[in-house]
Amino acid sequence: MTGGTARQAEPGTWEPARTTVAEPILMPGIDGPWSKVRQSVSWRGHAVVHGYWQQWLPAALADPELRNLLGSRDWQRFSGLTDPEARSRFAASRLMVRYAAGAALHVPPDSVELAYKPGGRPYLRGCDQVDVSLSHTKDLMVVGLNRRGRIGVDTEVASRRVRYASVERQLCTPTERRHLTALPEPERERELLRIWTLKEAYTKALGQGMRMGFSQFGFGPDGTTLRTPDGREVGEGEWSFGTFWLPDSYLISVACQDAGLESGGDTAVGTMLDEGFLGEVVDLLSHRDGR
Repeated sequence: MTGGTARQAEPGTWEPARTTVAEPILMPGIDGPWSKVRQSVSWRGHAVVHGYWQQWLPAALADPELRNLLGSRDWQRFSGLTDPEARSRFAASRLMVRYAAGAALHVPPDSVELAYKPGGRPYLRGCDQVDVSLSHTKDLMVVGLNRRGRIGVDTEVASRRVRYASVERQLCTPTERRHLTALPEPERERELLRIWTLKEAYTKALGQGMRMGFSQFGFGPDGTTLRTPDGREVGEGEWSFGTFWLPDSYLISVACQDAGLESGGDTAVGTMLDEGFLGEVVDLLSHRDGR
């Protein structure tokens, strides 16, 4: 399956929503083009990357440095997986995180150390200034990077059927329920899927996941504004939200924070990494190259 350019907003009766969230960048493999990621992170503060693990897999498994690229913890997880498809998806998705982060930081991907918080949320060890989020479904992988605050991404098959009557009270606020009830059935299912993925993305960005009640916050009909359960707008624009519908029947929802963490657009490793970690990276690369 091949990807393509995402388009903003959802077909149907809704107007296209304007958002400051960067459009997802298709990365067909390890060769990039990674300059687009560097530009997006530098100019807009964040980048969203998507790709397909079948396209990444041949190069990943053929790379003799796969163990080094994955890192010790992810290599152990990779080695412990018995299902071939699960192994392939895991390897490809972790490689895409490292290549995307390496592009943003102007460093080789094997110098990026991916670690995990207690809830399983990934982060870049030694580089807390860049937040990272990962999502995948079927053959699609999505990575979000943000140097101005937190970021969360979530993806789903656009044709997935979700029974509104089964999830409305767990998933939606009273205001959202009124909006959804007024829609025809096909449009209601699509709008419900968008609301669901937006809430997944936002709670991922906060590090809460399913622990945060989805009926305790909502989104406006345009999918770009955070609302209270009674429909009032929240905040002063610190968060941006967007949903992108890919030509091959996937959707990607993004929650991106701008907390005022400005670094002048410089995302080079010498600026973003702490000095101790940078020294370890230099020593590691020097030892590997025999210098």
